[in-house]
Amino acid sequence: MDTLDEAYRRLHRTGPEFEGWLSNHGPMAVEALVHHGHDAGVHRWLDSYLDRLDELPRGVNPIDDWRAALGDPKRTGDWLAYFARTVAETPWRTVLATWWPRLLPGIAASATHGVIRVGHAVRALRDHTTPDRVTELGQALAYWAARWQPVPGAGAAAGTSGVADASDRLPRVPCQDGGIRDRLTQLSDVPGWPTALAGLRPPTGPDDAPRLLAEVVHRASLDFLRFGHANPVMLVHTVTAPTAVLRTLPELAPELWLPSLDAAWSATAAVTAAYAPAGGATPPPITVDSAEEAFDRASRNGDEHVVKLADAVVDVYAGTGDRSALAAAVYAAQLI
Repeated sequence: MDTLDEAYRRLHRTGPEFEGWLSNHGPMAVEALVHHGHDAGVHRWLDSYLDRLDELPRGVNPIDDWRAALGDPKRTGDWLAYFARTVAETPWRTVLATWWPRLLPGIAASATHGVIRVGHAVRALRDHTTPDRVTELGQALAYWAARWQPVPGAGAAAGTSGVADASDRLPRVPCQDGGIRDRLTQLSDVPGWPTALAGLRPPTGPDDAPRLLAEVVHRASLDFLRFGHANPVMLVHTVTAPTAVLRTLPELAPELWLPSLDAAWSATAAVTAAYAPAGGATPPPITVDSAEEAFDRASRNGDEHVVKLADAVVDVYAGTGDRSALAAAVYAAQLI
C-alpha cells in the first residue's frame, strides 16, 4: 500500500464535512501532496488535520429515488452507503460516466467542493487503480450528490466574448455577505447576470472544449492576483473547480465535454460574482522561479487551500509557461 492509499484509509473513517458545514479537504490535499512528490509529509499533515474532522455519517434510509434525494444534506450517510455499494459492484469509469451528467448541473455543491474532490479522485485512479482510490471516488460522488446545488441562470455558452472579456463583464451580487448559498441565491436577481454568464464564446466543437476550459483556469489564476485579497479562501475555488473538470474530461465521452465546460465556467463565474470585489488590486511583487518552488512553498505553508491552488496553477504553468499563474499560489500563501 502506498502513501496515498494509507492516507485515504485513515480519511475514509471521517465524514465529508465537519463543524456543521465545512468541507473535509483532507482527501484532496493529500492527493495533491502525493502527486507532487511530497509523500514524506502526508501523514504528519494528516495527524494534525484529522483531529478537526467528524466521524463518517451512517446511512438510515436507502436511496431509492436518486432525483428526490439530490441536494439533501440530511441524506449524506445514505448517499455514502449508496455509492459504497455502487463502486464496489461496478467499474469506476462506468460509475463516473453514469453519474457525471447527473451531478454536473449541481456543480455549485458545497462551494464546488463536490466536483473538486471528484477531480482529485479521478486523477488518483488514472495514476493507479486501487480499492482505496475507488472508495474515495465513491465518497466524493456521494458528497457531491448530497450537497448538489445548481448555479442560477447557468446554460450553454452562446456569446462572442473570449474568456478574458467574459470574466471582466461579470457583475457582482449586491450583498457580499453570508455564506455561499445566500450569495448565489442573489444571482437570479442581478441585472445582466444571465447575459454575462452566456456571453462566453462557445468552443468550435467538443475537441475545442479542453482548450477553452484551460483558458478559464488560466484567467481565474490571474484574477486571483487581482481579487484574492477580498476572500482568499473562497476565491481559490474559481481556479480549483474548473481544474477538477478539466482533469476529468479525458475520462468522459466527448459529448459530455461541452456541458462540462459550461458548468465549469458557471462555477467560476458564480464564485467570482459572489466574492470578488468590483475593482481589483495590485498584489505585491512576487518572484517564483519554477513550478517546484511554487508547490514547495505551498507545502511548507500547509493550508489545504494553498496546497490545492498550487496544485492547480502548476498545471496552468505546464500548459502556458506563465509564471504569473505560479505567483497566485505564493500570494495565497501570504494571504491565508
